[in-house]
Amino acid sequence: MTSVLHVALTGSDTAAGTADAPFRTINRAAHVARPGDTVRVHEGVYREWVQPVRGGVSEQRRITFESADGEHVTIKGSERITGWVPVDGTVWKATVPNTLFGSFNPFAEIIDGDWIVHPDGSVRKHLGDVYLNGLSFYEAARLDDVHRPVRRTDAVDDWTGSADRVRNPDQTLLVWFAEVDEADTVIWANFQGADPNRELVEINVRRSVFSPVRNHIDYITVRGFELAHAASPWTPPTADQPGLIGPNWAKGWIIEDNVIHDAKCSGISLGKEGSTGHNFATERGDKPGYQYQLESVFAARQIGWDKEHIGSHIVRRNTIFDCGQNGIVGHLGAVFSTIEDNHIYNIAVKREFYGYEIAGIKLHAAIDTQIVHNRIHDCTLGIWLDWQTQGTRISRNVLSGNSRDLFIEVSHGPYLVDHNVFGSRASLEVFSQGGAFVNNLVCGTVSVEPVLDRATPYHLPHSTHVAGFAPVHGGDDRFIGNLFLGGDPDVAYGATKRPGQIVTHGTSAYDAHPATFEEYLEAVADPALGDHERFLHARQPVYLRRNAYGPGAIAYAREADAVVLTEPVRIEVADEGDEVHLLAELPSSFDDANVGLVDGEELPPVRFANAHFENPDGTSVILDVDLTGTQKHGGQSYPVGPLAGLRSGSSRVRVW
Repeated sequence: MTSVLHVALTGSDTAAGTADAPFRTINRAAHVARPGDTVRVHEGVYREWVQPVRGGVSEQRRITFESADGEHVTIKGSERITGWVPVDGTVWKATVPNTLFGSFNPFAEIIDGDWIVHPDGSVRKHLGDVYLNGLSFYEAARLDDVHRPVRRTDAVDDWTGSADRVRNPDQTLLVWFAEVDEADTVIWANFQGADPNRELVEINVRRSVFSPVRNHIDYITVRGFELAHAASPWTPPTADQPGLIGPNWAKGWIIEDNVIHDAKCSGISLGKEGSTGHNFATERGDKPGYQYQLESVFAARQIGWDKEHIGSHIVRRNTIFDCGQNGIVGHLGAVFSTIEDNHIYNIAVKREFYGYEIAGIKLHAAIDTQIVHNRIHDCTLGIWLDWQTQGTRISRNVLSGNSRDLFIEVSHGPYLVDHNVFGSRASLEVFSQGGAFVNNLVCGTVSVEPVLDRATPYHLPHSTHVAGFAPVHGGDDRFIGNLFLGGDPDVAYGATKRPGQIVTHGTSAYDAHPATFEEYLEAVADPALGDHERFLHARQPVYLRRNAYGPGAIAYAREADAVVLTEPVRIEVADEGDEVHLLAELPSSFDDANVGLVDGEELPPVRFANAHFENPDGTSVILDVDLTGTQKHGGQSYPVGPLAGLRSGSSRVRVW
């Protein structure tokens, strides 16, 4: 028999948990709840780390945590701090007893781990944070810096590549500095004229807000909360990956309809656990992180990394913002999951610290993961899929205002990118092979680069079983029915472009690749070369047809049916708050740029994985829904790009 357990600020943890006698803490309800139960939380701010001790047993008998209808429930990893003492001008000081933190003091914990970058001479930052009426501060490098006006450009390490990527460079910042001894943590903060004893001032004290401490707490639903202020640590793929909220190596979670913000590093984590490796490259210094990441894949297989035990999560309709590293992160643990209808923004834009694991969505081994209809903007990087992007689909997303939109790194496919808007100056980075790009709007650059010094795994279709591993030669990509806009690649990349990286508008970066698989077979058939030698430098084929190119965008040299638009093309992704519109001015020649409905039968199988473009259930994929949800039908032609109804002339279409 299932029951509904109630939690309210007026309750008591010694009560029965009924509507008339609710519990006081969500954690108390989490310890009582059994499979099939619902924990209903009533209005108010709850300052706790919810740690479920058991999960459900199936989709039908899950444990659900939800806010009561029409009531706003906030769960915070912070505590309010009062008793601030004025020091000098706008600077105040608070002395916090370390007993508030217990065994984990964020103000004593350095942000560190594999793939983080500490520039020479830089001051390493801590997991602590201070909030004034919900606005987070910056950590000052020295106590003296708290006493002077600190501009944004003074507080940000110079790793961004170009100054224009730093938002509001002349902004005067709220800053803090802390010293920790055995008994107390002393925090100095510049409140820029606010009185911290009259305003709401909080500091983060908990690593997470909603996450089990044990693995395999399955089938949990978390619905309808505001979740904030976690001192979550740096989450590389070679470490334990705790976030503000996450399942901690489990199966079948649903995280939906929440507002998630102000994680020091990662908001939602679908990541791996610690036994398969925890920052060994940093701790031991004997092997590169790449090698330890390879080992973690095989270690995970040994502890049950498979569809029966891990992944199959749903993350939907959440608003995620103001996180320092990632909105959603996960290595291995996001397999077979769906991430849809989320609004993700302002990720890693404070730029207090830097590393190579930063994005709105950053996943490793996103096997059969579906990333559908998300809005991602104003992030350092929009979506970054790294290693084992196999069976993954990135469909009907709207990305804009990011430093870069989509990065696919060292993967072998098959992965599918369809009906998306990539509206930023740097749209696509393809350091992989085996992708299919169909009916996208690509407003910015396309960057292509082989990666021959890092062999990565590929898998049996729809499985975590490793079939082999190989370096990335580049190519083996498919482009059908996309609309590319023109521009100057140097505006997007400038001096940050690496040797071997080809950056263009359009698809001309593939010009050196053959246009058919038969040509490739001829190129590797030289009997005078050894078995390995003849494949080593051979360019893989690419398959392009019926793409359209605005002025300044250049087609692949052998794309016979490319549509080249010589008259002006103007397209704008208009951010209008809760809505996004696509504004277009297209010449009459655009109406000649049509393509039929595309399905998996038209997409050649990928070479290394020897796998087809399929749905997670193994059926052939059919790309029959456009960006707005309009159904497409076989036997008809549709405009290139993500909108089935796009035509020449002026148009304004709501895309979010």
